[in-house]
Amino acid sequence: MHDWPSRITDLITLETHFGREGLKCFADRPANLNQMLQQAVTRNGQGEAVVCDDVRLTYDAFHAQVRAVAAGMAAHGVQQGDCVALVLGNAPEFLIALMATLHLGAIAVPINVREGTPELAHILNDCGAVLVVHDTDVAAKLPAADAVPQVSNRFCVGGAVDGSQDYAALSTQGALTDAAHVNPEDTAVILYTSGTTGQPKGAMLAHLNIIHSTMHFEMCMELGARERSLLAVPASHVTGLVATLFTMLRTAGCSVILRSFRADTFLELAAREKVTQTLMVPAMYNLFLLRCNVADYDLSQWRIGGYGGAPMAHSTIAELAQKLPNLALVNAYGATEVSSPATIMPLGQGHIRADSVGHAVPCAEIRIVDETGHDVATGEHGELWIKGPMVVPGYWNNPEKTAAEFHDGFWKSGDVGSRDADGFIQLHDRRKDMIIRGGYNIFSAEVENALTAHPAVIECAAIGRPDPVLGEKMQVFVHSSDPNLDAETIKAFCAARLADYKTPDFVTFSAEPLPRNANGKIVKKALRDMV
Repeated sequence: MHDWPSRITDLITLETHFGREGLKCFADRPANLNQMLQQAVTRNGQGEAVVCDDVRLTYDAFHAQVRAVAAGMAAHGVQQGDCVALVLGNAPEFLIALMATLHLGAIAVPINVREGTPELAHILNDCGAVLVVHDTDVAAKLPAADAVPQVSNRFCVGGAVDGSQDYAALSTQGALTDAAHVNPEDTAVILYTSGTTGQPKGAMLAHLNIIHSTMHFEMCMELGARERSLLAVPASHVTGLVATLFTMLRTAGCSVILRSFRADTFLELAAREKVTQTLMVPAMYNLFLLRCNVADYDLSQWRIGGYGGAPMAHSTIAELAQKLPNLALVNAYGATEVSSPATIMPLGQGHIRADSVGHAVPCAEIRIVDETGHDVATGEHGELWIKGPMVVPGYWNNPEKTAAEFHDGFWKSGDVGSRDADGFIQLHDRRKDMIIRGGYNIFSAEVENALTAHPAVIECAAIGRPDPVLGEKMQVFVHSSDPNLDAETIKAFCAARLADYKTPDFVTFSAEPLPRNANGKIVKKALRDMV
């Protein structure tokens, strides 16, 4: 039976949080994320905290900007417990505004810049955001003021636009030196995840949750002081937010920010900035292997290559081992509801256990249960239920979904897996009907709900179609009453209502009803077999 070394497990004690007893917690930890940042400043004030294009901020300079923006937010009415929405791409301003929000004891709500106007309106209204910081590029997509009446102020990075003040104005109010008093169980971040009903639900990530996830990455990946991690996935996603940005704050390391992923620019930046650690989706590794000559870049400092969100092909693992022999591949399985990792592959095992997502992280308890909620035997399949201090307390303003997905301290993942005699966990199926396209999670029901609003669509179904670069693309099957309905119309209809990555890649039309089982449900296995 594999276990983590005693240098990690000896640090664990049992505590009660969120009304859940017997949580395995790290005894020696920061009380909250503001204290975690202060510790990094104390340890590495003159070291680099953020690098992006021509911007290079030491921890001292970064902390000064955080306190200045916090003062500006406070001057514009943000109080402890308020929500601040960040509709920002990968940029230094994302991390500054994030930590400024937390400095006030407020709650940060990162939102993907690719979301459409209806999704933005739902999220802003659901969380009750009082202030929005956004990119210039998304200004036109933001809901009108009367659609989100609780939003009192908007600030645009890059200069004032209609309805939004210049983000720079937030830094003109002096500095707010002292951080608010924040309890470990207070919500730090709300991340909205797509729901099977089509409406995103907000997972509440507490300070306690995020701190434990960063410590899991730190200890299980054996990260030392002053690591340099390359942010290549969206900062608004739990992976970019926790695995890179917050984990670098935990280690007093540097977040090297890539604004948008391209294989060649990724490798150039990794080489130039002497990056030591990453956590990306397998599609990104595939892209630079396909499009670049890895030998042209000095990647000798790159030690840890984390990945998650989708399986990595055995051929990709073998090619990476050959071309980057010093790179330890580390599979990490998790979700927004567990504030990033629930399992991590122990170092040195990645190429040996390519079939596995690793071992439960040190503070996690993972049950694998049958349909009645009873534990299955070793090697048998069941649903993964996950407990620990990194598991969120629930969904914002959504007690029904919280009650449905959390039970006795465990989050019911909906993922089917098994555990072998050595404690390694294998995943056999993903959460029902979810498509993972280039690391983005797409619930098929969300797309289907949008499509059925089209007057010529009688019924439809969305499934994942294997793709060598993105992992999966989306295929939709449409039963229509209109013989002239075409794929471009379907794609345009979706694009007007959903985020761009949720637009179907392939469309198949059928004059006949889609296959259904005896219970009247569409049989997606039959559709996958057709593909």
